[in-house]
Amino acid sequence: MIKSNFTLFLLYSYGCLLLLEWIWPIDHFPNTDHMKVFMLYMLIVFTLSFFKVKRIFQWIINIFLVLILVNRFHYDLGFFDYRWILTFINHVFENIIWLTTGHFNELTYEFKTLLFLLSLSIIVYFINFFLNRNWIFFLFLLTVLYISLLYSLSDYVGKPVIVRTVILGFTTMGLLTFENLMNKGRVNYYSEYVKKWMVPLVSMITLFVLIGSLAPKPSPIWISSKWSFQVLNQDDNVGSGGGTKTVGYDTDDSRLGGPIKDNDDPIFKYESNQSIYWKMETKDTYTGRGWVDSASTQRPMKKEDFVMLNTYPDAIETKIETARITINDNYQYNYIMYPEGIKKVVKILPYKPGRNVFKLDTTIDRISYFNNSIPEIPASFEVEYEIPRYKAKDLIKTVKLDSNLINAVFYQNYTQLPANLPKRIGELAQQITTGKTNWYDKAKAIETYFDRDEYRYTKKNVAFPGKNVDYVDQFLFDTKAGYCNNFSTSMAVMLRTIGIPTRWVKGFSGGNFVNNSKEDSSKQIYEVNVNNAHSWVEVFLPNQGWVAFEPTKGFSNSNEQNFTNNNENSSTTQQQDLPTTVLKNKPMHELEVTGEESKNPKKTNNSSSLWSEIKQSIMNGWKEIFLSIGLILAIIGIIYLNRRKWLPYYFMLIYRFNKKDNRLELAYLTLLRQLARYGLKRNENETLRNYAKYIDSLFTSSEMTELTIYYEQYLYQQVSQEDNWERCLKLWKNLMKRTI
Repeated sequence: MIKSNFTLFLLYSYGCLLLLEWIWPIDHFPNTDHMKVFMLYMLIVFTLSFFKVKRIFQWIINIFLVLILVNRFHYDLGFFDYRWILTFINHVFENIIWLTTGHFNELTYEFKTLLFLLSLSIIVYFINFFLNRNWIFFLFLLTVLYISLLYSLSDYVGKPVIVRTVILGFTTMGLLTFENLMNKGRVNYYSEYVKKWMVPLVSMITLFVLIGSLAPKPSPIWISSKWSFQVLNQDDNVGSGGGTKTVGYDTDDSRLGGPIKDNDDPIFKYESNQSIYWKMETKDTYTGRGWVDSASTQRPMKKEDFVMLNTYPDAIETKIETARITINDNYQYNYIMYPEGIKKVVKILPYKPGRNVFKLDTTIDRISYFNNSIPEIPASFEVEYEIPRYKAKDLIKTVKLDSNLINAVFYQNYTQLPANLPKRIGELAQQITTGKTNWYDKAKAIETYFDRDEYRYTKKNVAFPGKNVDYVDQFLFDTKAGYCNNFSTSMAVMLRTIGIPTRWVKGFSGGNFVNNSKEDSSKQIYEVNVNNAHSWVEVFLPNQGWVAFEPTKGFSNSNEQNFTNNNENSSTTQQQDLPTTVLKNKPMHELEVTGEESKNPKKTNNSSSLWSEIKQSIMNGWKEIFLSIGLILAIIGIIYLNRRKWLPYYFMLIYRFNKKDNRLELAYLTLLRQLARYGLKRNENETLRNYAKYIDSLFTSSEMTELTIYYEQYLYQQVSQEDNWERCLKLWKNLMKRTI
């Protein structure tokens, strides 16, 4: 039966809304992101089905979309660069072997993305399958069961979704029932009948939903898995463990982990000639759960005293810069933020002679401010700091521990590790640094290791380590998803396992550009908010001091400084510009993130840079592109020109399993089109009987006439051909085979 436009629209609208209900919860699972992109993909596939686009075009569009998404998420090469396609195909075959042999941990992320997209396509197919057969109640029941299971077995809040689905499902089924009655002539489409049907329908649905929502309910008869997890780990989550935390600076880092929420509240503004990282403190002792400081030694200093942090040795050439900081009223600590290489704190406002006192904790490099021994924070102040000029030959000089250059106690403090640290962390560090001969190259190798596709930056669904679970081990080998604390702590700990001293640094990333300074045209004004709270790693290199590294995926310090490359043989120092703190050198316009908790720290390109990338890819590989396009068009052309030879097999396979009532009609019309492709086109005014006799005379048989009689009985006399279908199918197949 052909559905009316209203029925078709109602069915697919309902299917589209149910589709969204199936997909929304996936965003709450660990290791999932970019759900809006995947939802858009599903809606495109669903729309193609709604408009009955030919299957071959649906497949082509689907494959094209899958390739675009895989390239976008997992490859740095342009879409038109054939090299990534060859790599992807090779990975697919490797992953199929791992999948069939049960090595699920070996599956790569691009293959998982491919499987996920295929799963979404299958979901769309089944929803279309149910809709085409009017199995609305079955689809509705599956959706409610799916949401109920998620609600019971995870932290997903499914109560409003179930209510929404119930209202939507019963409303749709009520309207479809009325439509069916109207089509069968049992009711007329008058407004009074519509009112008589709709008023009771809406009233009953509203009444039942209200009763179900407001009526008292018994408590659960079993404890769900999420409650079981909380009960089993409640001693482990006391303090800083349980629940979702809010992003921001905090002095307690003893219990790291767990998801965090965004907070856009501003903290301070600064005026400088570049975007810079701001330090708050460092930590030296890793516990397996987080960081603590080993001791506290405060040294008082007054206004314009030199801040004795000993950041850079005298042998390093430096340049003096200044930055002006204005602190927001909602900042709650008396600790001041400062750039790497700080020398002085000057121009304090409000200035109170004899009462402005700073205290430097030399163990954790934290600077506190006091007014007559009362913790306070200045409204604004200015800092002088140094920007170093590193030499490549000096950075790669350290190849092993030299007791003459590093104090034994100092070395022990900054290579400290918990006794129960899992051995595989050190084994991984050894594996990553194989072939690297100096400390700097080893640090760079571990820093760039986190650029791998398997590690993902996210603030949602970040695991909190349970009892007897190491924070770094969980991130490196199990979850592989987290934010700055996960990346920076992992790098610091891995370097310590191979004997390189490190410390963990907390502070803020560069913030967001506001405008250019009106007083000094060479400077810009940046605003740092709570979301910009960040952590990174500092590595101690003898004769170079503490050198910072940025392992967090998608982040880069924008402070850059030229350095002298004396053509030393180093695998990581063959560039002409090195960041001040030797952080990843990435242009800020490519990253479009300036803080730790920016909403999308993954690399994002604006439209102009994306277009430039496409043009560059075309310029570099235009021969391969045109050759590939020509080859694809040639293959499509050959397939199309020879469709008369392969289409019969396709249709024979389709109609063999077709169970529709009008399958004889569809099969007969398909046969007429195939005969036309064969060159035996039916004349416009020719009857089916005469045309059938003409075909039989050419094929020397009576099959076409017999099949036509069955078809006319079905078409004009409404005689069911269910009992004769096997005979009709045999006749139809024989005629189709004659056209090959």
